[in-house]
Amino acid sequence: MNKNHQTIGYLPDETPSLPKLLLYALQQVIVMFPATVAVAIITGFHISTTIFASGLATLCFLLITGRKIPLYYGSSFSYVAAIVGLMSSDALSGYVLNDKIAIAQFGIVMSGLISIAAGFIVNRFGRESIEKILPAAVTGPIAMVIGLTLAGNAMLDASSISIDTMGTISVAESQVELATNMAWIISLVTLLSTILFSVYLKGFWGQLPLIMGPALGCLTAFIIKLATGIDLFKVLPAGANTGIFAPPVFTLPKPSWLGLISIMPIAIATIPESTAHVYQLDIYVNDLARKKNSQKKYNIADLLGLNLIGDGIGDIVSGFIGGPAGTNYGENISAMAITKVFSVPVLIAAAILAMIISWFTPLVNAIYSIPAAVIGGLEIYLFGAIAAQGVAIMLEKKTDMFSSKNIAIIATIMVIGVGGQYAFGGNIPFFGLDVPCVAGAAIFGIILNWILNLGEKMRKSDDTAQV
Repeated sequence: MNKNHQTIGYLPDETPSLPKLLLYALQQVIVMFPATVAVAIITGFHISTTIFASGLATLCFLLITGRKIPLYYGSSFSYVAAIVGLMSSDALSGYVLNDKIAIAQFGIVMSGLISIAAGFIVNRFGRESIEKILPAAVTGPIAMVIGLTLAGNAMLDASSISIDTMGTISVAESQVELATNMAWIISLVTLLSTILFSVYLKGFWGQLPLIMGPALGCLTAFIIKLATGIDLFKVLPAGANTGIFAPPVFTLPKPSWLGLISIMPIAIATIPESTAHVYQLDIYVNDLARKKNSQKKYNIADLLGLNLIGDGIGDIVSGFIGGPAGTNYGENISAMAITKVFSVPVLIAAAILAMIISWFTPLVNAIYSIPAAVIGGLEIYLFGAIAAQGVAIMLEKKTDMFSSKNIAIIATIMVIGVGGQYAFGGNIPFFGLDVPCVAGAAIFGIILNWILNLGEKMRKSDDTAQV
């Protein structure tokens, strides 16, 4: 009984009090915001629309999955190269921005059908069918690759003195070194305070480290600004932050074979990533349930098919109104694992909050203005937590780390994924194609697992025949 009182956290079907719920929701928004906005800026999609779409798609996902899977849907970097390539192609050179977005939207909407089809296959043939294709020896290292391939971004952000995504800096050349040192101080304050808050604070305050850590980082940045004149707070690109209201610019998909071919196949790459996320959630939610002495079993992993269907619906909803393609966010899963707040009502509130923020320029600016160094300090923790969750998957599934087959699969996924990121910047050139490193690692791991399983079956058949 005493252990139950000591364990603080919220399971998916539990609802915090309203003040706590709003703070937890704000924490989730802060975690998803940088990546979601970055995808919008990189691809050329409308920022307010992208934020609104992430919230609406999350609501649809949570409702379709029966509010049983605590996941937040956000813009996926897996699609960035394909979308940028399409919108900058010669075929669309004479189109205005909204027409380019409309053509990309068609591919995004259609990509949702792939995830939905995969979900129905899993529901029809059972979770075991997907686990044969995606065992822990595959999903574990994929999760690790997702976290580790983002490590470079975290370190660059932690030392960044740019005030926008275009790399603009606001300090004189003679102050660049000093500004960089100040950025490191800000990121270290954010990182260490977030860690200390999450480890040592108990009760309610121990569940808000991802708000309090960045808040302390922003306070440090403000003090540095007053003391040195170095301003590291960010500003939205010119033209994106005018007026009080920033109503989303809704556009409709425009059927196009080019959009279909360019974007739809990328959905295949997000399926292993989404699967890894579901297994991560299953482990952490049930661990919290055990620590709270809950008699309820949360069979989240058994809802894998429903999760994939929800992911596909998210793509369709986001793509239909003018948002980029997405997936459930590993950053938000890390936030939940750190804070032990897996409450679905919190994620519903976060989705609604994101949708509200998207209409008001001052609110968008307020969250966007958080210095890159603060975000970098937070990312070091969050991205590392994603990688650590990959290890947890393999431990939970009791993956045999002495098996030659498992070692081969894990080793190649890790090197292809991480090596592809740092050798080629994220897209591996392969026979004229630019293959995203995470997708390439996942596909290679799946194929290798199938080949090695086939080899084992053939060997067993030969042994039986000899007997």
